[in-house]
Amino acid sequence: MLSWINQFSICCLLDNHEYHSEYNSYECLAAAGAKDLYKAPAGNALKGLKEFQQKHKDWMFGHLSYDLKNETEGLFSEHADRICFDDLLFYVPMYVFCLSADKIEIGSCTDDHKTVFDEINSMLLPPEIKTETKKINQCISKAGYLQSVNQLKAHILRGDCYEINYCQEFFIENCTIQPELIYQSLCKVSPNPFSCYYKTDDKYLLCASPERYIKKTGNKILSQPIKGTTSRYIDDKVKDEQNRQLLEKSSKDKSENVMVVDLVRNDLSKVCKEGTVKAEELFAVYTYPQVYQMISTISGELKEDVSFTDIIRSTFPMGSMTGAPKRKVLQLIEQYETTKRGLFSGAVGYLTPAGDFDFNVVIRSILYNAASKYLSYQTGSGITFYSDAEKEYDECLLKAKAIEEVLGN
Repeated sequence: MLSWINQFSICCLLDNHEYHSEYNSYECLAAAGAKDLYKAPAGNALKGLKEFQQKHKDWMFGHLSYDLKNETEGLFSEHADRICFDDLLFYVPMYVFCLSADKIEIGSCTDDHKTVFDEINSMLLPPEIKTETKKINQCISKAGYLQSVNQLKAHILRGDCYEINYCQEFFIENCTIQPELIYQSLCKVSPNPFSCYYKTDDKYLLCASPERYIKKTGNKILSQPIKGTTSRYIDDKVKDEQNRQLLEKSSKDKSENVMVVDLVRNDLSKVCKEGTVKAEELFAVYTYPQVYQMISTISGELKEDVSFTDIIRSTFPMGSMTGAPKRKVLQLIEQYETTKRGLFSGAVGYLTPAGDFDFNVVIRSILYNAASKYLSYQTGSGITFYSDAEKEYDECLLKAKAIEEVLGN
């Protein structure tokens, strides 16, 4: 199915890799071709998106780039972006696929469901071409990273902020890959519940995200921020369990997590009925192939007549990828990071015809521009006053482990 949708200039596949959870609605969703499309730079993008959604009231797939913050928070960015995804893009697909354990549902604008099903079944997979291993470059040196973390800790000491998510970019130039096959390899190494293959023209997102940004079902909304990461030892069950327990008891990770929980509660309270915002889970430790993650679940009951764009305007960018207080840390991120995040730490997802939606957080991801042959991935961590700069750097490398394995480094 991925090979079939990849024939189109725009497509999206969202796969939860059979992570069974009460919060999941679909095992796998895919959408190909654009019946209609809306894209816009930050400024008045959300106003146009609201009109686009009202016009169609149909399935919509698309993304919110991190730099949409320039609209939601009235900021600006001057750093370079060499991947060049639009700040915001949504499309009404020609084809929608819903997969569950025992069936596939095909939605088509042209009543050719059976033909599509037969084409998918007879689809020849592309021949594998070995990816050329090239040098991975860093946009900031280790020494520069450590210096920035210590400077951010000084901001925290002065009271400018409480916590800040600080990221760095790794990149490969003049790189030729087969995005479809790299995505499949990434999912084999790190099958996560918010994985995504997303293509717009010559730009690709190959995403193995473990994190949900925001979901709406009926009048209920929820967010599941991650703060707290530790490595796994698959071949040593005793050490693996020790690491899980260390994360579960970590006061540092709990303090980071609860700060983000408070930020998300504050964001959701802008669009939810008074007294309905609550933490359904606090400091839950989830198991993933590469790491253990500390995740909290915050939910609320929406006020009447709150639109999708109202919710995005009140909650984006997500707290786990920014910090607190949000507007100040967005300014500090611009000051201390050296490149635009672009789609990294943005979101990809879908809206249903009924207006429900679900969006991931774009992390643990490869971004690729086939025209310029530029490949990029970014990693980061939450910095607090108690952070050890060396350990934060090691956490960034841990989060990049699966990507580097897939790229042959």
